Amino acid sequence: MEEFIKNFAAQWDDTEAEAFVPECEFHELEEWSSLTGLAILNMIAKKYGVKVAPAELKACVTIEDVYNLLQSKR
Repeated sequence: MEEFIKNFAAQWDDTEAEAFVPECEFHELEEWSSLTGLAILNMIAKKYGVKVAPAELKACVTIEDVYNLLQSKR
């Protein structure tokens, strides 16, 4: 999960890396936008070879939820 969190955090420009922990409710971060969501979906597809639908990402509350979704699709 550590590598996933680093890759997830890399999609954000202004949020401090320390904010990205498994329990982080990423939709609540000030920097969250639909563009960030698309960047996350793209990162998951390229780095992990898994396609996640926008609605699936939207249903996730925490970074750990996204990680678990990724794992369930592998």
